[in-house]
Amino acid sequence: MSDEELAEILKYSSSKELYIVTWNNLLRLLFCPFEVTVIHNVGVLISGQKAMVEEVKVTHDLQTVYVIKSIAYYYYHFEIELG
Repeated sequence: MSDEELAEILKYSSSKELYIVTWNNLLRLLFCPFEVTVIHNVGVLISGQKAMVEEVKVTHDLQTVYVIKSIAYYYYHFEIELG
């Protein structure tokens, strides 16, 4: 994907919002900050720890990344808390 194609896709997105599909197939919009639970030790975060996602970004190859305490982590290290 070229930089121009990526820019075209991302101009319609927000780093402060994330759409998810819940376990019962409902579409839900989350606004940052939202809470997640760490499921794998990663960086300075420990499994089981709660953290707040400040922003949601994507990498050049469209991998979702959560920004927590100004550090970017891949989404698959976390489980979203829907409380």
